[in-house]
Amino acid sequence: MNTRFHGSAQKEFLSEKKSLSAKYGALVVGEKGPWRFLRFELVNLLFSWIPGALGLALRRAFYPCLFRKVGKGVVFGRNMTLRHPRKITIGDNVAIDDNVVLDAKGEKNAGLRIGDNVFIGRNTILSCKEGSITVGDYSNISANCSLLSETEIVLGRYCFLAGQCYLVAGGNHGFSDLGRPIMFQPSFSKGGIRIGDDVWLGAGVIVLDGVTIGQGTVVGAGAVVTGPLPEYAVVAGNRSLLIRDRREKK
Repeated sequence: MNTRFHGSAQKEFLSEKKSLSAKYGALVVGEKGPWRFLRFELVNLLFSWIPGALGLALRRAFYPCLFRKVGKGVVFGRNMTLRHPRKITIGDNVAIDDNVVLDAKGEKNAGLRIGDNVFIGRNTILSCKEGSITVGDYSNISANCSLLSETEIVLGRYCFLAGQCYLVAGGNHGFSDLGRPIMFQPSFSKGGIRIGDDVWLGAGVIVLDGVTIGQGTVVGAGAVVTGPLPEYAVVAGNRSLLIRDRREKK
């Protein structure tokens, strides 16, 4: 297991050596230079909140300049929160609903990559904390999901995440030192999360660090996945109880 320290963003913000604008630039904009800072602020100020077709058209015209790469036919919803957008790549025909968080912050991480024909639902959070997130083509992430990565989260093609799914790669805290706050003690990684093609996670599924889910697997609503799952399995329950193999005839 790899060891890293948690709370780097909080440490950055609480630093007394930097001005407030420098902290904001480092944590949110992710680029140095007054023009990049001003461009980020103006685009968000002028276009992020506008409703209706006019807002969609204006964001479609002006938002791509903030990102590393944006494909054709991308739809940006209202009130999105962007952090380090120059580390974010978005494919063709992607639809991003209102109030979505796309956070690629980190110094050495790969950031966030969203494939073609992906839908990201309202209030969903994709957040990198020195990690990376990859969403495969044709995947659908429903409303109120959270994908948090200190290492790596990889979703395959045609994945479907129902509402309120929670995936966290990293963030396994040590707590042996009683003299230090837990947030400042080492955080252990178990290797991230890898989900194969054509996987369906039901509503409220929790997937923990170190998990691999095989192609074609279905995970029932409310399940907590703590270990690897084979291909084409149907599982449910807090311990991901295997119900059957989809390839077997009833």
